[in-house]
Amino acid sequence: MSGGSGSRLWPQCRSLYPKQFLPLVNEQTMLQNTVSRLDGLNSVSAPLVIANEEHRFLVAEQIRQMGQQASAIILEPVGRNTAPAVALAALKAKVISDEKEPLLLVLAADHVIKDVGAFHQAVEAALPAARDGKLVTFGIVPTHPETGYGYIKASKELIGNSGQVSLVENFVEKPDLKTAQAYLTSGDYYWNSGMFLFKASRYLEELKKFRPDILEACEKAIAVQNADLDFVRLDEAAFTACPDESIDYAVMEKTTDAVVVPLDAGWSDVGSWTSLADICEKDESGNSVQGDVLLQDTRNTYVRSEKKLIATVGVDDLVITESDDAILVAHKDRVQDVKKIVDRLKAENRTEVKLHRKVYRPWGAYDSIDMGDRFQVKRITVKPGAQLSLQMHHHRAEHWIVVKGTAVVTNGDQEILLTENQSTYIPIGVVHRLENPGKFDLELIEVQSGGYLGEDDIVRFEDTYGRT
Repeated sequence: MSGGSGSRLWPQCRSLYPKQFLPLVNEQTMLQNTVSRLDGLNSVSAPLVIANEEHRFLVAEQIRQMGQQASAIILEPVGRNTAPAVALAALKAKVISDEKEPLLLVLAADHVIKDVGAFHQAVEAALPAARDGKLVTFGIVPTHPETGYGYIKASKELIGNSGQVSLVENFVEKPDLKTAQAYLTSGDYYWNSGMFLFKASRYLEELKKFRPDILEACEKAIAVQNADLDFVRLDEAAFTACPDESIDYAVMEKTTDAVVVPLDAGWSDVGSWTSLADICEKDESGNSVQGDVLLQDTRNTYVRSEKKLIATVGVDDLVITESDDAILVAHKDRVQDVKKIVDRLKAENRTEVKLHRKVYRPWGAYDSIDMGDRFQVKRITVKPGAQLSLQMHHHRAEHWIVVKGTAVVTNGDQEILLTENQSTYIPIGVVHRLENPGKFDLELIEVQSGGYLGEDDIVRFEDTYGRT
């Protein structure tokens, strides 16, 4: 499940580039870490990904970078929570799987699990129960009285031979601190991880029993699916009509076949900057740093630098993080209020809520390195064999200078081959296209000039990637 937004991790997270696509804990993105975590499990197929329509190229590219290919990437035209997402996966799995009764291991793309071995052991312990028709959820062994998670109360009754599978007594909402402390002391409660293992058919049976309206909407949406490159597109009207419901409310809290397997593997959902700081290594003063950082008389502070040197003097208990176009300074006790900043950016229609300065496209990326009155300068990277759409602009002219690689340029009626240090000028209204025919990345500088430089001033005539 790769549909989250992670707004509390702004400015790194943006609505068009949320946390699952960012390398927050190591050199891999969180989505890539989730896929890598499956290595070593028996009989695991290629991942089936449920993603937002707007993130489709990020999903495909990040899995491709791993040398893998998804079994399917199902695109949700709108978000409808986890119960419909898992229903879509179950319906698709029954069609594409070689197994008569495929099992679904349902994972979020933006979780951290430090002990992969313990994760594998928990999955293996859950397999017999899942094959027997149970709906398994993984309960995180709590380390402190957390008030930000829902909890699962496990029955004393164990099932199976592993000694690790218990019946679920009930699910409980996020508690206050006193109640959370009582849960921790009792030893009967686990954090609700939102990870599951069950037969696709059993989930669909229980969904039909408790929320037939959700199942019917998902069946209609996927019945007229359209294959598009690596993607499965749904019927937008049918899926938009689907109720918005979590898998817990729709099925897990109602079924009598819910069981829980404890998971003690250094899990975190990285829901805020403090939760990210908690899982990072710390120095003797309790500080966690990433990137080019100098600390002086600083304690219990998380500092993340991506482009610039950050120096701190005499500060305590802060989160300081910078991206290519924004800086956040927050007290650790107030990081949940970062969402209020995001809400203000939305209200003011600021670009910093949607995009980074560097924007990824199916053909590569562009970085807006300078902008002024009636001009903009971009650094453009085009992947080997990729091409931009055949397009034109009503309000801007463009000047392209190749700095690395080879470009095939359609400029009006001409097709031009450009190499390093060569350039071409494209007047307003002239149809043009850029292509990389080589085996290495093409890099060029684009200088735009004109009265309007917005990204919506593009008229596409042909596009390899199906964009309008």
